[in-house]
Amino acid sequence: MLTPSSDKQVFPSLEFIGWYTVAPKPTARHIAYHEQFTGYCSTPLLLVLQPSLSLPGGSDINAQSLPFKAYEPTVEIKERTSRSVFIEVPYNVETGEAERIAVDWTAKGGGSGTSLESHLQTQRSAVKMLHERILLLVKYVADVVAGTTKKDHDVLRSLAALVASLPASENKAFREEFDTEYEDVQLTAFLSSLTKSTNILNDLVDKHLVLTANREDRGGPRRRMGRQGTMPEWGDRLHG
Repeated sequence: MLTPSSDKQVFPSLEFIGWYTVAPKPTARHIAYHEQFTGYCSTPLLLVLQPSLSLPGGSDINAQSLPFKAYEPTVEIKERTSRSVFIEVPYNVETGEAERIAVDWTAKGGGSGTSLESHLQTQRSAVKMLHERILLLVKYVADVVAGTTKKDHDVLRSLAALVASLPASENKAFREEFDTEYEDVQLTAFLSSLTKSTNILNDLVDKHLVLTANREDRGGPRRRMGRQGTMPEWGDRLHG
């Protein structure tokens, strides 16, 4: 039940502009509901959430990819009779960086998995978002240089200040630290691969010893001899 007076007290800075529902598309029933909101707003908007809508894939970072549509009421006159109908209206989504990263993380199932996996997914989303913003800035500067976009001196000054605030990446100290960290990462990956290979080889030796011992117990022929013509003992296994 709507209580505009209490809502106004809780949210004094907000105005009622419309309502929302979950449906594939607006129907006559929604028009009947919509008339109840005209007492609070002369032309309320209708936001239809469409969770079953299949979103088109693409690389356009400016494309709308949210499963909902906005409608506004209008009066259609047909055959000398008028009726209320909904027409779709365009909209823009304005969100902060933290909101977009959080929504993207949640949509991809960020709540499941280990804490490390969740942390890495968050970092990946942040880096992806930063990369998209850098591409937009580069495209804007390229369009300004080419003369296809109007020059905005405030934006250009902000870009110049941003570039000037970045730390210099081409100096000896930075390069030495970067090379050291890169070598440490590569060495860690190599040791991890070596340890995994050693464990696999150790398991293979264990299986071979068990198989050979079973054949020896059954009086079968020896297919492989140990050191100095004897069967290998358990102490001769390879340990990593």
